[in-house]
Amino acid sequence: MHAVDVSITEVGLRDGLQNTKSFMPTAAKNAWISAEAAAGVRQIEVCSFVPAKLIPQFADAEEVLAHANAIPGLTAVVLVPNLRGCERALESGARRVMVPISVSEAHSLSNVRKTTAEAVEDFRRMADLVRSQGQAGRAQLVGACSTAFGCSMQGVVAEDDVVRVAVALRQAGADAISLADTVGYANPEQVKRLFHKVRAAIGEDFHIEAHFHNTRGLGLANALAAFEAGVRSFDSTLGGLGGCPFAPGASGNVVTEDLVFMFESMGVRTGIDIDKLIAVRNTVFTALPDAELYGHISKAGLPKGFQPRSRAA
Repeated sequence: MHAVDVSITEVGLRDGLQNTKSFMPTAAKNAWISAEAAAGVRQIEVCSFVPAKLIPQFADAEEVLAHANAIPGLTAVVLVPNLRGCERALESGARRVMVPISVSEAHSLSNVRKTTAEAVEDFRRMADLVRSQGQAGRAQLVGACSTAFGCSMQGVVAEDDVVRVAVALRQAGADAISLADTVGYANPEQVKRLFHKVRAAIGEDFHIEAHFHNTRGLGLANALAAFEAGVRSFDSTLGGLGGCPFAPGASGNVVTEDLVFMFESMGVRTGIDIDKLIAVRNTVFTALPDAELYGHISKAGLPKGFQPRSRAA
């Protein structure tokens, strides 16, 4: 396997499907996961361990995770909202667990019915649970600072608050930190500034990731700004599916196909075969006929003579 310059995590099966009207059959989800893995995607967020009565799309979380865990070379990521969700995820064999912590108090209360401080304390208990597995083979725990760039409920989110939450999550036991533009408020200059601030506070060598939405058309610009600020791990969704159901107006993630094209055209290796990725898009969404899809490369096609960096020897 060739080395990559950036890591792209497909989060459409979680962030995308949580907003869809129709239930995607388990077999279709598993086919999606297998097809993206075959296209070179090495990390996929496959489900959320939330009560099925809240988001019915994830009633089959255990089955989908088991399928993903059986694919060689693939890291399956799961999202959990609380301690009980974390317990379920670990019992089901989760190897990488993402926990969103809303920096916006308004969003936190709407999303998990906890203040931000209470959510951080809950994260601390999850970290203790993960560490109780022992070091060998234990799951990785990622603290995601959601609404880090603004909130459609609260409005402005102070950058100092984002730094404070990121530091608290690292101190609580996070293995990595993600900054998420949950409602698509970020701009490139803000992205550079905030990632530099957080890096300075949590340590330059500590792993940090980026999660952007394209709600206002700046998703790729923000991803490039984060890359220029030193970020090398990004989330995106096939067809730009997704958005937070608890944040008004938060539709549309960065499109995986377009993100891969941007980096590959820059000479930055993603390890993903973009032709195969586009083929996945063209087959997967027959199972979601009412889904609204986005993206440019899948419609316009690749430029004549385009040579992806990941195909270079």
